[in-house]
Amino acid sequence: MKNRKAKNWFLMLLILSLFLLMACILAVCTGSAGIPVQKIPDILINGEGTVEHSILFSIRLPRLLLALSIGGALSLAGVLLQGMFRNPLVEPYTLGISGGASLGVCLNIIFKWYITLGVIAYPLSGFLGALLVIAIVYSISIKKGDLKTNNMLLIGVMISFVSSSVVMLLMAVSHSEDLHSIIFWIMGSLDEPNMILVRISIIVSIAGLILSYFFCLDLNALALGEEEAIHLGIQTERTKRFLFIIASILTGMSVSVAGIIMFVGLIVPHFMRMTAGPDHRILLISSFISGAAFLTVCDVISRTIVAPLELPVGVITGIIGGVIFIYVLSRKQVSL
Repeated sequence: MKNRKAKNWFLMLLILSLFLLMACILAVCTGSAGIPVQKIPDILINGEGTVEHSILFSIRLPRLLLALSIGGALSLAGVLLQGMFRNPLVEPYTLGISGGASLGVCLNIIFKWYITLGVIAYPLSGFLGALLVIAIVYSISIKKGDLKTNNMLLIGVMISFVSSSVVMLLMAVSHSEDLHSIIFWIMGSLDEPNMILVRISIIVSIAGLILSYFFCLDLNALALGEEEAIHLGIQTERTKRFLFIIASILTGMSVSVAGIIMFVGLIVPHFMRMTAGPDHRILLISSFISGAAFLTVCDVISRTIVAPLELPVGVITGIIGGVIFIYVLSRKQVSL
């Protein structure tokens, strides 16, 4: 039985890895200036100084790496939060983290802090806003050493509403150029030329995946209920704290670098729970790979569907994710 399960898991990871590889090749080759896949090895080895080499290394590879890391991070955060709350509707933005990041970026745009701070201003202000919300939600939710998940969820939703309302207020009183910047950031974009931020997103997403595997068996136990998990010897309060911190950092990093990209952290864990099963030993890595591939494909669509114009990738993930989500729920009941 164990050998059969291991073979099924290996086959699934192989299929997902091939899908991810195809998505990466599509992202590198597709654009306003098409690059045939057979030319890529020659460009990598002998193409330095050419236009194709510049397009590949200055535009498409950084964008691809960012799509892989952000997609994987959001999907992983969704799996962790859904397992922690035992609620299939929870996703990375439910706890108000995106609202805090949006508010931080709006304040940065309106008060023009980016003039002083430079290119780091947007992700820095977004991450500080997300960090503030994380601290508020955590401090209010913890009572006598216990982390109350129901309180955390309600507080996060309320903070999200408040943050969104303040953002709309700031948009209503801002100038037209500031309004355009705010709207474009809120809709999400992977157009980030700063390789330092790309490297940070890669490191944070991979570190989050590694750390989450220390709690995969704890997540399996929590799926049975907190009382059952305690009887199985799981330190539930410690597990919930660490899961909340890991998911919050992954979400805060993603929002601060790429803006608000909806549905990746909701639909991908749902779909992978249907195909891979509820065991988090396979669910974590399969969701990470699938989320990376999904966001990469959506980014290709956003760059090409109305070329030479580019749509915000958050719009594409929202449309595709929403349609898939409705279809999945209408075809099969998904449970944790």
